[in-house]
Amino acid sequence: MTEPFIYLASQSPRRAQLLGQLGVRHELLLAGADEDAEALEQVLPGESPTAYVQRVTGLKLDAAVARHRRLGLPAAPVLCADTTVAFGRNILGKPEDRDDARRMLALLSGRTHRVLTAVALQHGRRRHAALSVSRVRFADVDARRIAAYVDSGEPEGKAGAYAIQGRAAAFVAHISGSHSGIMGLPMFETAQLLRKAGFAL
Repeated sequence: MTEPFIYLASQSPRRAQLLGQLGVRHELLLAGADEDAEALEQVLPGESPTAYVQRVTGLKLDAAVARHRRLGLPAAPVLCADTTVAFGRNILGKPEDRDDARRMLALLSGRTHRVLTAVALQHGRRRHAALSVSRVRFADVDARRIAAYVDSGEPEGKAGAYAIQGRAAAFVAHISGSHSGIMGLPMFETAQLLRKAGFAL
């Protein structure tokens, strides 16, 4: 009998690592060169952070399920996730450049923001979804420390211009919620979805 596995439709090494922590075997199901994955992340006018992250995750899962079908791959559940950082109703996505990263980090300095990670799992015709919302308070971070962090290159490609599992952990004074959710895959909610698909977790 073959070991059960899932497809992970994410390029994030952190999500792969967290899945491994749960003991779940996975295969990557990544977008091809002909797919415009970035286009799925466009924010709609007036869209709230919660609506945004859930909608984008659903679109990513739709694309992954279509990709799975197109490639004729063996049947298995498909997992997608998306993380966004919100300051009030403002969505802080991936920084466009270093100036944008500095702007975001200066905005977060000394304040509390939310990190929202939506997870969705397609299992046959059934779709299960969950949302993790955490609150993160940054200590006061001066311009010199922000500049040094941005120069490290770590903010590139990160929502809110920081990675909590990296050097930015030194900025975090308090967390309320899910540390793994802030990293990009909330373990508790993901395990709940996988149990619905028959995984013994």
